[in-house]
Amino acid sequence: MADEFQASRPIYMQIVEKITQQIARYERMPGDKLPSVREMAIALGVNPNTIQRTYSELERMKIVETRRGQGTFITESGEVLDKLRTKLQHDLLDQFVCNMKELGIKKEEMVQLLTSYLHEKKGDK
Repeated sequence: MADEFQASRPIYMQIVEKITQQIARYERMPGDKLPSVREMAIALGVNPNTIQRTYSELERMKIVETRRGQGTFITESGEVLDKLRTKLQHDLLDQFVCNMKELGIKKEEMVQLLTSYLHEKKGDK
């Protein structure tokens, strides 16, 4: 089943983002093998060159490693994966703070709103 992609951003970067989020959510574990380029391209409904570029970018980021003749695997480096999770968390926080600032909300009010929101949602997980 093909995914919907945003025309405003390169598809390969959207796939990189999707895979890194899956890793951060522990849907893909350290040492897991990623599907072959061809399998992933078919599953996502994109050109195999797009997936090759995705895997190259993930390898450049040290999130995956390609083993000749075996495939592409998620790194087992806890340090790399911890940095990935921290970066994703900071990116989300940056986005949140920017959006709140655009609404004219000051730092203290953001903290108060977030604290109140989390308190109300305490039962939700």
